[in-house]
Formats: sequence, C-alpha cells, structure tokens
Amino acid sequence: MKRLFVGFLVLFAAIGQGLQAQTSQQVVWIQIEAHPNLRDGLARAQVYARELEDVSGFRLGGGWHGIVLGPYAAQDAEQVLQVYRADGLIPRDSYITFSATLGEQFFPQGQDVLGANTQTPQVIEDQQETPTPSEPQIANDPVQTPEIANREVDETPAEARRSERRLSAEERRGLQTALQWAGFYSSTIDGAFGRGTRASMSAWQQANGFEPTGILTTLQREVLIGQYNAVLEGLELRRVTDTRTGIEIMIPTGVVAFERYEPPFAHFNATDGSAAKVLLISQEGDANTLAGLYQIMQTLEIVPLEGERRQTRDSFELVGRNASIVSETRVRLAAGQIKGFTLIWPAGDEERRTRLISEMEASFTRLDGVLDAAAGDASTQQIDLVAGLQIRKPKVSRSGFFVDGRGSVITTSDAVQSCTRITLDDEIDARLETLDLDRGLAILSPAETLAPPQVAEFSPVPPRLQSDIAVAGYSYEGVLEAPTMTFGTLSDLRGLRGEEDLTRLALNTLPGDAGGPVFDASGNVFGMLLPRGEGNRQLPKDVTFALAAAAIAEAMRSAGLTPGNAEAAPALPPEDITTRALGMTVLVSCWE
Repeated sequence: MKRLFVGFLVLFAAIGQGLQAQTSQQVVWIQIEAHPNLRDGLARAQVYARELEDVSGFRLGGGWHGIVLGPYAAQDAEQVLQVYRADGLIPRDSYITFSATLGEQFFPQGQDVLGANTQTPQVIEDQQETPTPSEPQIANDPVQTPEIANREVDETPAEARRSERRLSAEERRGLQTALQWAGFYSSTIDGAFGRGTRASMSAWQQANGFEPTGILTTLQREVLIGQYNAVLEGLELRRVTDTRTGIEIMIPTGVVAFERYEPPFAHFNATDGSAAKVLLISQEGDANTLAGLYQIMQTLEIVPLEGERRQTRDSFELVGRNASIVSETRVRLAAGQIKGFTLIWPAGDEERRTRLISEMEASFTRLDGVLDAAAGDASTQQIDLVAGLQIRKPKVSRSGFFVDGRGSVITTSDAVQSCTRITLDDEIDARLETLDLDRGLAILSPAETLAPPQVAEFSPVPPRLQSDIAVAGYSYEGVLEAPTMTFGTLSDLRGLRGEEDLTRLALNTLPGDAGGPVFDASGNVFGMLLPRGEGNRQLPKDVTFALAAAAIAEAMRSAGLTPGNAEAAPALPPEDITTRALGMTVLVSCWE
C-alpha cells in the first residue's frame, strides 16, 4: 500500500510547478508527530522513513519539531490519511496541515522542500545505502534536560491549549508519566487529558509557582519533563544503532562503551570502573532456542539468584539482585529472531536504574538482521565463560553422599552455612534439615524426590588398623563432572586427643573432598571426611580425620532417618568400590 502512493506523488510533483499563490490551500501535509527538541524529531523521522517514502521534518512554532508526510493535493491527502491510519502506519491522531504552518526543514538533512517558493511540492529521493558499520553508531546529541531561558515569557491558556493539540499520543502519555513520577497523578497512563489529568496538572503548577490553570504551557511542559529527566543527568543517554545485532536503543554512553561482540551478545562495558554493563542480545532461533537462552542466562554471574523470573513461549524477563548489582534482562522472539537487552547496574541506585530501564525499553527498536554466530574472537574461549560472560560460581562446593532412597544427603557443616541456595550436582535444590556444628555434620533433603543409584550402608564393625581405605569426593569442587577416588590407610580409630567419634586417616585430600564418604576394603561406609583444620597447629599433609559411622547414625536417627546397616563382606577390588562410590557421592554447592 505504501508504494501505491509513490506514483501520484511523482505526478503531483510534475504538475505542482504550475501551481500559483492563490492555490496554496491545495498543497497540504499530514502531520503525524511533533517533538520539543531536534534530537527526538530527527530520531522519529528516521524511524518513519524506514517504512514510508514521503517523510519530512520541519520546525514549528514554540520550539517544536514536526514530522509530516507529503506534500499532497487535498483530496489525495485525505485518502493517504485514511489508509495509513487503517494500516497502523501513523498515529490515530494524525491530521492535515498546510505549508504556512511549517518553518525550516530539518529532515531529510540538506533538503529544502519549501524554499523560496513554498507552494512547489518536490519528491524526496530515496537515500543511498551506506556500508554496514563495524561497530554500533552513536547519535551525536545526548538526552539533556531542557534549558529554560526565560521563565517570564509564556503562553496564554488558549495558546497552551493550541500547542497541546500538536502533542503526539506518546508525548501525552509521557506527560502523564512525569506527573505520576512527581507524585501528582495516580490514574491510567492513557494519553487522555481528562478531569484527573487536569487536576494533577493544576496541582503540579501550584507546587512549582505557576498559575494553576490545569493546562500546561510549552514552557511548563519543558520544566516538568526536565524535572523528570534530571535523574538521568551525567549518563549521556544516546541512541545507539547497531546494524550487526539489528538493534537500536538508548544507552548510557557516559557510563558504558562498546567493547566487543561475542554471539549472541554485544558487550558494552563500564568506562568509570563501576559494575555497570549493557548487553544487546541478538540471534536466530525458535521457542526452543529462547528457552535454552533463558536457562543459560540464569547460570551467569551477572544474573544473581534473587529476583523475579518470568517466561512465556515468545519472551522472558530476568531480574537478579545481590549486595553489589541489580541485573535486568528483557528478551523477545519475533519472526525467527531473538532480540533483547540486559542492564547491569550498581545496587543502591534504584531510581536511576528504573528510569534507565524504562528509557531503554521504550526506545528498543528491532532492525533487520541478527548478530552473525561467527562474530567475535574465539581465542578468548574458557570453560567457565559463556559468550565472554563469567558463569556464576558457588561460594563453596564440597562433597556429600546419599543415605536413603529419598535422596537425603550427609555432608560437612562447612558446606551449607550462610547460603542463599543449596544445590546437589548444581541442578537440584536442597533444604537444610539438620546442622550439627559439634559433629561438623549437616543433613540435606532434596526439593524433589530422587532415586539415588547407590545409598550408603554403614560398616557393622570398624576396619582393622593400617587396612586400605578410600575417599570419594569432588576434589576440584565441580570442575570435573565426576568424583575423584583417593586411596590411603586407616591410622587410628580415635582422634589425636582420644575422641571416640573420630577416626584418623593417612591420605592426601583437597578441600573439595570434605563431606565425602570414607569406604573400607569391603565398600561399606565407615565415616565422613572432615575438613582439614587450618589453625596455628599445622598437621602433616597426609593426616586427615573422618566422623565415625556411629556418630553419623546417631545424627540420622535424631533427624528421623534410618541408617542403612551393611553386613560383613569380603574385600572388593578398587574398581568395584569406585563404581559404588560414583553412584553415591554428590556435589554440594552453597550459593550467594
């Protein structure tokens, strides 16, 4: 439908040379928006020009910048207005205006359609394609608070009402939003200036030293919007156009700057040493791809555990909060393209953060194309990075083992203190049921019922001194996907001070092994490995201790669990003990 009108525009340009001054009323335009500053006028004109071929921008009275379509003959303009409205290409409140209302032309730049003879229509030629830039392009003019040169010069109520009629629906909603932010408006943001909106305008005028007429003048609108935007000062909020990701969005360029592409992200990192960061998200995909991205992003360090999560078939939102940062991600799938953004902002600056998120979401525009999956530098790959972002790591990871058929786990108390979240094997949430600091033991229950392949059976009699023993544990705290077996010997059935609930072992262990099961030569569990003491007294490296099976069984019975008792059995080969250990041992992680 858009192309249908190009023909009669050219025809009208041809016959327009013969128009005389007395026919000027036949040369009309369709005004679709007006903005109080050049930056917004240019930006919106460029957006419309991507869809329509007859877009121009002119300065209007009172400092306003209008976006118009045309020029047209009067009856042609009526048809264009009806069709474009019906197709949703222009706002419903667009209207026909005349050349006499238009001043200097600002879009397309360098053109002067009106010139000396304002009655001669000209056809705007298509702009030539420009090469795709290698980095995002940043608009030259940042968002700034309007400067009020002279508060004494203002409009009468009648003039204010006339200038108000030129506001777009978006600008009218913007005024309501600013009034709501200022605490004067509490109703629906709908752009309709009814009794409630007028009352809030009057209250704002009175509070700011203006006559309470209930109709904001151009000056007063600038003051109100200036107050609303003051929180953004210093951020240098600018429109960034990134043709490689196919995204246009407002970004705080005073705080972050483009650094690199690592699909599906374009990274904008902090320039002031803060925690601020912006990610543009762009990739091809479907609902399954979107769901996968939703899961992956929740494993990243930039998305803390605490916060809201919302997922639909074609979109998701992630909010993560901790003591250092607040992270917010908004992503949507449309026409086989997944696009969105993430803002990471320092904690404690909530007012600026929420305003910034609002501005970014309102300005987010989907352009053609998605980020090439081969973009970026593959030489920086690391196993703990996803697209250049650090995978979130637990505060501490230790070992544990299953002690019943429902998946209850015994582990060291050091693994589960001051945790926001406890997981088994990084995926299954667990609850802390018992914390016994005296014994150094904790009992966990999984959030969902499990069916462990192996469950600990405790040795009925202690093994013989100097017999072979083995410990299963996640020595490297989850870097390896399976537990490691460490072999040694039993040194004593008591602690160094004669503690009867401890056994002393001769084997070398790592911190991640703590909480793991200790096996005798028959593959039965006779203890839980305890952390090595790191006090003033340094023990030999091969001296470690385990909590005896009897102490574990007593703690389990106190928690309402029944320990499994093994029967005396012959020694097993190391590979059979290893098979039993792999099915029983679990990674226990504490997250902040």
